[in-house]
Amino acid sequence: MNKMERNIKEIISHFSIEGEFLDSEKNNTGHINDSYLIKTTSADHPGYFLQWINNYIFKDVNGLMNNIGTVTGHLAEKLAENPELDFKVLEIIPCTDGRKYYLDEQGQYWRLYRYIDHMHGYDFVENTNIAYEGGKAFGIFMSLLADLPADRLMEIIPDFHNMEKRLDTFEKSLKADHVDRVKVIPDEIEFIRRRTGQMLNIPALIKAGSLPKRITHNDTKFNNILFDAGEHAMCIVDLDTVMPGSILFDFGDAIRTGANTALEDEKDLSKVDINLPIYEAYTAGFIKSTLHTLTEVEIDNLAFSARFMTFIIGLRFLTDFIDGDPYFRTSYPEHNLDRAKVQFRLIEAMEREAEKMQAIVKQSVEKYRD
Repeated sequence: MNKMERNIKEIISHFSIEGEFLDSEKNNTGHINDSYLIKTTSADHPGYFLQWINNYIFKDVNGLMNNIGTVTGHLAEKLAENPELDFKVLEIIPCTDGRKYYLDEQGQYWRLYRYIDHMHGYDFVENTNIAYEGGKAFGIFMSLLADLPADRLMEIIPDFHNMEKRLDTFEKSLKADHVDRVKVIPDEIEFIRRRTGQMLNIPALIKAGSLPKRITHNDTKFNNILFDAGEHAMCIVDLDTVMPGSILFDFGDAIRTGANTALEDEKDLSKVDINLPIYEAYTAGFIKSTLHTLTEVEIDNLAFSARFMTFIIGLRFLTDFIDGDPYFRTSYPEHNLDRAKVQFRLIEAMEREAEKMQAIVKQSVEKYRD
């Protein structure tokens, strides 16, 4: 048994587990937190999922775990009240002292979940059934949290989707031009400035109170959904960014990541387009699960939210390129610029299909209202 395994065994001893520690296996799917599958001597137990919490990214670990505990506790209560919903929720395993996380002698933070067995995920949306199930799953997640006041949670990453702040940072980066890159992006700068006005509509609606503040996931990639063997979406995971926000953030980002026909850093922009069948299927699943909680203003802006979220991510990629790539990991000098170009090309595709995208929302709303 190597030093890391001895450390894992010692860390696990501080949690209230069934049985005794037997073995650990490194899980390499995450990019922020290190994860391990833990096996114990308890018969017929699926094991546990241990995670090192990256407190360089998440400065307030106590606030982070309180958020997750509040959300998972509420979801568990709602699912108990609605047994007809075939859905699962992450279960935090507390420490022996009752806390939701363990702080080791090296100042490192750890948490433990009950492992959900016989599940798998997708990095790519393979078909419309997967898209529909994904939309339904995130919809169930949000609808079950609809009656939990957003102010019960803290803002883990301040201004995460704050368009005004992102635009202000962009303008400051243009002015500073620390690494002399502004001269190569005149088209991208013009692209942003032509659309700035319309992109400020959603922040204005939030400020006016027309868009309700809700508890949102804020990282609605498809690999944050667990599917069973029958390809039914069963659980939403990776709750680190759960905090107050707009439901438009979650819907829009799911479309941005799930309905793009190309990779995020595709250099051949002719491959970038909006996959309307995937969009339609996700929209149907999402609206079916959330329609009873959605306001008319939210419904009216669902289709546009895909452009909004694509714009804000493209803006962040371009700002990082201007600044010399301090935030997003890159493989070559123009990597963030290529990423920004893909986002902007996707926006253009969505603009061409805007009427169809709006009509798809309307059709789903009419279908499920009936």
